[in-house]
Amino acid sequence: MAAVAQCVRGAVRPRLPLLSVALRTSPRLLCAATQQKNTGQNLEEDQSQSQNEQKVEPSSVEKLLAEEKAKLEEQLREVTEKYKRALADAENVRQRSQKLVEEAKLYGIQSFCKDLLEVADILEKATESVPKEEIKDENPHLKSLYEGLVMTEMQIQKVFKKHGLLRLNPVGAKFDPYEHEALFHTAAEGREPGTVALVSKVGYKLHGRTLRPALVGVVKDA
Repeated sequence: MAAVAQCVRGAVRPRLPLLSVALRTSPRLLCAATQQKNTGQNLEEDQSQSQNEQKVEPSSVEKLLAEEKAKLEEQLREVTEKYKRALADAENVRQRSQKLVEEAKLYGIQSFCKDLLEVADILEKATESVPKEEIKDENPHLKSLYEGLVMTEMQIQKVFKKHGLLRLNPVGAKFDPYEHEALFHTAAEGREPGTVALVSKVGYKLHGRTLRPALVGVVKDA
């Protein structure tokens, strides 16, 4: 029994220095453990904060992108409207230019035609001034001259018609202020008031536009 107790004391004694060493080093271990715990908590807090930031940042970015998208869409709308207006203006200019070119082709000979009208009037007066009873085979020279005047007048009217110049001789037609010019009013039995009773000078139209109004006398109300 005494021998057993002695063996126990011999086994415990060598371990006492180790226990004392462990007790001396335990504060350091506790400090290290505390630091590790604090570090773990800080890491968790940083991770949670970063997650919160990540949650906040996408919403702000989306908002900025939405605002930028709205601005770009507004700019696109403005540019599209300006483009459409420019196209419409260009089409209007093209149509006006085309119309002016067509009118220039049609009415570019207007001044020339006006000058020729005087020649046609002289030919008409010349043929009307020849006494019809004198146009006989006994007067071959007068007959030939008259026939030449008539043929010339007919030919010039064909040329007028070819180029869109039409003769207006509105006897019996309703008076039209756009085509006729009233010189006087006269009473005429059997004719409706407001119609043309007499044509003093024939008129002409160039492609539907009055080049020279006919000088007329109009039937007045009874």
